Amino acid sequence: MTRLEQIFSSAELRAVLAPLAGPRGRPVLVLVGGAGGMDAEQEGAVRAVFADQVVPVLASTGAVVVDGGTDSGVMRAMGTAHHAAGGTFPLVGVVARGCVTLPDEGFPGDAAPDAAAVDRHHDLVLVVPGQTWGDESRWLDEAATALAQGRPSVTLVVNGGPIALDDVALSLARGRPVVVLAGTGRLADDVATADASSAAAVRQVAESPLTHLVRPGDDDGALGAVLRTTLARERDAS
Repeated sequence: MTRLEQIFSSAELRAVLAPLAGPRGRPVLVLVGGAGGMDAEQEGAVRAVFADQVVPVLASTGAVVVDGGTDSGVMRAMGTAHHAAGGTFPLVGVVARGCVTLPDEGFPGDAAPDAAAVDRHHDLVLVVPGQTWGDESRWLDEAATALAQGRPSVTLVVNGGPIALDDVALSLARGRPVVVLAGTGRLADDVATADASSAAAVRQVAESPLTHLVRPGDDDGALGAVLRTTLARERDAS
């Protein structure tokens, strides 16, 4: 059953996540990307990639996943993969209060007309201040940082739009590597095909030394290999 926690400050966020982070922190995968911008076929393909390549890495490295926490797009795909794997890795969602429908009377306030439900396969969803999509971005970044406590973290971009682009900018500013899964549409493909005519923000992501592209033509294990190298680098160095 998904646990919901209202968050009003950075101190509260750190306190809620402290038991999960433990005394030394944990590797973190930040998942950003498509919510309503993915069709059923795209979501099914992404779910298969998560099950085959991402979940084994998460389980073996002891990593935590942080995402948007709603029953839509890449978050639902990750929730389904998490459930199918028997919850072998912690899955934490971060969502703005006005963008989610909550059945619990302990969460007052009116949700926006385009609000989404919480994904029922997440272990924990942090309900943070905000009324519009994107208000959760800085909180998602803070949650990942609080969980990692200096241990390896990486952002995975699957599909995505303007909000995902903002999330990626926060990750790069933090010095967090970004892995872009090309072939999944929208932002991911814009970054993969960026050139002089692309928007400046997209070019900045594409040209960053922290950005790694995984393309459809790569070998079947390419995504898992990149994620494992990043999340397990501390272990490999020890």
